[in-house]
Amino acid sequence: MAADVPRLYLRSSCKGNPGPGGWGVVLEEADETTQASGSMPQTTNNRMELMAAIEGLLLLPPGSDVQIFTTSDYLFQGITQWIHGWRKRNWQKKGDAPVANADLWQALDKLAANYSVRWLNAKGQTLAGLEEAGKLAVGAVEIT
Repeated sequence: MAADVPRLYLRSSCKGNPGPGGWGVVLEEADETTQASGSMPQTTNNRMELMAAIEGLLLLPPGSDVQIFTTSDYLFQGITQWIHGWRKRNWQKKGDAPVANADLWQALDKLAANYSVRWLNAKGQTLAGLEEAGKLAVGAVEIT
């Protein structure tokens, strides 16, 4: 991927877990920045993180290269490690328990296959895009 690859920054927020939740996305590409956010009245932080990834990818045309920055271990490990086994086991965890949020994982898996994605764990990093995405997520919860 070239240095000018679009960058997606993802964040989520919940008041209670479960409770009202929001997601925020900042897309930086070339000289443009696009922001998006959304909310649900009853959800979890993990579901909102998955929604941020899905909605963020939808901002780009299929076939795009993209770097995705997340602070969520759940999203990062899920999409880079766990998902391979879940697919093989028909969306079951070891021991035949269903994968939590399988509907969103399956949607993200199908969508991400249309892009060249580099997933980056940005936990503990201070990046302006992450900060702004966090504000968007919190703001989305406030209007829920």
